[in-house]
Formats: sequence, structure tokens, C-alpha cells
Amino acid sequence: MRIIPETLRGGSALAEDYTKGTGRARDLYEYDVLHADAYAQRAKWLDETEHLRLSRKEVVACLRIYNEQYNSYEAVRASLDRLESPDALVVAGGQQSGLFTGPMLVIYKAVTIIQAAREAEERLGRPVIPVFWIAGEDHDWDEVNHTYVLASDPQAVKIKLKKQPERRSSVSAIKVDAVEWEQAMADIEQSLPDSEHKADILRMIEHGLTDSYGLSEAFAKLLGLLFGDYGLVLLDSADPSLRKLEASVFRRLVQHNDELEQAYRTAAARIVDYGYHLQADVHEDGANLFYIHEDERLLLFKQGGLFTDRRGMVTFTQEELLREIDIHPERFSNNVLTRPLMQDSLFPVLASVLGLGEIAYWAITRDAFGVLKMQMPILLPRMSFTLVEPGVEKYMLKHELSFGQVRDGLEESKKQWLAAQDQLGIQDQFSGVKEAFARLYEPLVQQAGLIEKGLLPIGETNSKKILLQIAYLETKVQEALLRQNETALRQWDRIEWSLFPFGQPQERVYTIYHFLNRHGLGLIDMIMNIPTDLTGTHRVIYV
Repeated sequence: MRIIPETLRGGSALAEDYTKGTGRARDLYEYDVLHADAYAQRAKWLDETEHLRLSRKEVVACLRIYNEQYNSYEAVRASLDRLESPDALVVAGGQQSGLFTGPMLVIYKAVTIIQAAREAEERLGRPVIPVFWIAGEDHDWDEVNHTYVLASDPQAVKIKLKKQPERRSSVSAIKVDAVEWEQAMADIEQSLPDSEHKADILRMIEHGLTDSYGLSEAFAKLLGLLFGDYGLVLLDSADPSLRKLEASVFRRLVQHNDELEQAYRTAAARIVDYGYHLQADVHEDGANLFYIHEDERLLLFKQGGLFTDRRGMVTFTQEELLREIDIHPERFSNNVLTRPLMQDSLFPVLASVLGLGEIAYWAITRDAFGVLKMQMPILLPRMSFTLVEPGVEKYMLKHELSFGQVRDGLEESKKQWLAAQDQLGIQDQFSGVKEAFARLYEPLVQQAGLIEKGLLPIGETNSKKILLQIAYLETKVQEALLRQNETALRQWDRIEWSLFPFGQPQERVYTIYHFLNRHGLGLIDMIMNIPTDLTGTHRVIYV
């Protein structure tokens, strides 16, 4: 296995400046991720503010119930036992609950959480627990109801649940029937190529899907199968039991809503003033909370001193909303700007593991933490990888292609390569024939027109027909050249579809089960043993 750092295109300038300590990004966050004392400073502040968070004992009791049901492993129980200790801290991170755990970046985020917790524990000499936050309260079904595997074509094969919710319900509330799980199983079984590991992988997936109410439950069970033995604690943000504990936090979010809104707007203006782009919307009069009404997740706004949604389906005074929180806390849900506040109200979060886009939008929440007398935690970029399999590496070497060339797109390089295979110079010969024909035939047509005017258009039409016939033969020759090089062109396609499907980084498209099918569950151990790098550097792994 070789590991080589590479760069990816795009990304967030704000997040990159934060991770590198450049630009003005440092002023937009609480802690400097590069500062040697950042962990100690954060830990000291957490020790002094335990009273600001929910009861540690009650939170752990809630997590025990959830994890015993979906993530029942000795290492997880040990993590929860350690979390009850007054000096225990947390490294947290999360993601939406996608089909078959969603894209590989989810796996890399889990790995980063576990490794960052281990590193922090060694540095501080006290318990640091890895916690994965499943964003089951999110309602973007179309974003999570599918995944991709790489077929032998080569192309990316989409596997999708056909379920179409009638309302914008949270993902955790959407039931997936047994017949749909069976179809998903059949689809991935058909899409994965035969291998020595396939039977084990399919059994694992079946265990995750069988008897699962919906995507969030299946996601939790599959993530547990992969990382339960590493002590990764799971929670579902839509868990009704958790909601009951969070009621007091929702009350604070409502009571300080105007101050929070102003804090978000002030931070957003500062980000733009510093020359960065906003990664999340800050709505005017936004309450930054959702209310679940008749199974539909409605974003609340403030109008005329009332809390309501855009369609006016629900309307509350502040007093009515607070009373509703007391009676039905399960009806409330965070958005991207209040979720960080909720996370830090639940746990003594030493650090939060985020994607670069998430790091950028978290800058909007800096002042909001202060409104609730909290501090933004240390933000750590999740680790980022591209896996290059032996066959793909072989093709890259054969065609002398670097990772950077593949990243930037192979279309032009492929054309140049194909042109170089035309050793007979067929393309140049056809160009010469067409030029020679035009040079010889055009004067003849003009001469014919002098003999009789009507012959001129006939000659021009005839000329076009002959050129079309030459072009037709040229196309057929090009097709023959393509057939002659079909095997090599499929190698080019394999490289591109493996590393950058749809022009996107591999980690944003394929499910990890595609690679587990080829390399076995030992692949997870291999990834877990890769040296920790919390600088946001993308690394290419030649497996």
C-alpha cells in the first residue's frame, strides 16, 4: 500500500484557509486548529462549564438504549461506560443516513472521528469518546435514497429505493417496506461482481436491512457492523427519547431566537466582508428550527411576533411554542445552524469532525454559541481519500497518466492518444483528399456554369454529395479505428469511472461495499491503520 498526498479541485476557500492557518479565517472561529495548546484550552473550558450541558448520566442512559438496539458491541458499551466519567470528552461528527451507508466519505468521517478521539486521548491523558451523529431528522429523501457501485462496463450503476414519501418527513420517520429492502438487496447483489468476499458482504448488508424500519435504522446497523468493535457510539438526532432530553435546549433556542438570528446575520456579514462565500443560507426572520406537523417537517419563520411556516400551516406565539416544546418535544427539529448548538448542549465536545463545506458554514454559528454562553469547539477536517485498485493503477502506468490528469479530465488526452494510434495517417489522408477534391472540382463546376447556367447549382449539389460520401467513409474508418482500440479505450474509461465518476471524487459517489466486495472487510482495518492526518489533505491510496 502506498499513500500519496494529492489535491482536489474546488472546495471552500474559507475551510482551506482555516485548516492551513492562512487568510483571515482564524478570526471566524473560536480555536486555532494548528495551535499546540488548543486541545488543552478547550478541555479546560469544558471542565469549567459542565453545568451548561444536559445531564451526562441521562444522555448516556439514552444512548445505551439506542446503541443496545442497533450497535450492540462490547467496545461500544465500554465507550458509554467511559463517557459517564466526569472527565470524559467527546469527538463528534455526523452525516445523513444514506442507503448502504451512503458515499464513502461517510466511512472516512467515521474513521476520522475514531482516530481523532484516540489521538486526543493520548495527548490529554483522559477519556475521549468517538460519537457519530446520524442526521435522521433531515428530510432530503432524494439525497439519501440511492447509492452507486462501479460496474464492469465500466459505468456507475445507481441503486435506488423506489419509495416516494408523500410529505417532507424526516428520513428516520419514512418507513421502507420489506419488499423494497429485498429489491435493494437484489439490485446490489446483481451489481456487485462475483468475488471471494461477496457472500460475506451480502450477509452483512442483509443483516443491516432485515427488519429495519427505515434508512436510519439500517444505516446505524451497518455502521455498527463496520465500526462497533472500535467503540464508535451512535445516535439518531430524530430519536424521540433524545428529543425529551433536548426539550430544555429547544426552549433556550426559542427564548433567545432574536439574539441568535442577529448573531447568525452578523457572522454571515463578517464572512462576506472577509472575502469568503457563504456555505449556508441565513434567512431573514428565520427561526432556524423545524416543526413536524402531520408528519411534515416545516421550517419556522418569525412574522409579526409569531412563529409560522411559509405556507401558514402552523402559527404559534412564543408562549405557545414553549408550551408545545414541553408537551411534544419530538415535534421539534434543528436546522444546520442550530444543530451545532444542540450537539454541544448534549456532549462535552472537544472537537467536531467536519467536511470542508461544513467547516465553512459552521463559521456562521460562532457568535450564536456565545448567545447561549457556549464556545464553538475545535473543528477538525475529516480525512479524504481516493482508493486506486491494482488494475486501475496498471492502466494508469500503461497510458502514463497521473492522478492530476485524471482529476482534470481525460477527454482531450484520450483524443490525442487515439489520434496517435492512427499510424497510417488516415485522418490526414482524408483531409488531403477533401482538399484536393475541392481544389480540382470547384473550377470544373464553374466552367460547367459558363456553358449553361443551370449546371452550376447541379455541380454544387453534386460536390456536396461527394464530400458527404467521403465523410461517410471517414466515419466508418474512425469507427473501425475505435473498434481496433476498444480494449484500450475501456481501460481509459475504467480509470475515469473508478477515480472520478460523473467528474466527482470517488468518495462522493460510490458506496464502500463496492470496495469491500473486492478486497474484503480487512479493507476497513487497512483504512483504520492509515496514519492520522487532520490537515484536510486529500490522499491517494494505492491498495
